[in-house]
Amino acid sequence: MTTDSASTGSSTAIVRHEPALARYSLQVDGVAAGFADYEVDGTEVLFTHVEVDPARRGQRLASILVEQALDDVRVRTELTVVPVCPYVVSWIDTHAEYQDLLTRGK
Repeated sequence: MTTDSASTGSSTAIVRHEPALARYSLQVDGVAAGFADYEVDGTEVLFTHVEVDPARRGQRLASILVEQALDDVRVRTELTVVPVCPYVVSWIDTHAEYQDLLTRGK
């Protein structure tokens, strides 16, 4: 399991990779705050759904979650990222430094 943390003002966000659940989970100050689900299909990892607790929206948590999940995929695998979730599509569109993940291995 991979764990990364990021500061969100006075709080600490921790992203954990949970391969048995095909999920990256997000905790803020020890409380579940969101998740990113994925599926692996051959040489591709499809990010299918990202969700953050509505009470925590507006804190950049979804962005932190997606960034750390993609960083983990980049470091741990050679898989090509396929963004299915509209949020992940939009996030990658606005972060050019992650667009190489869409074509690697092809």
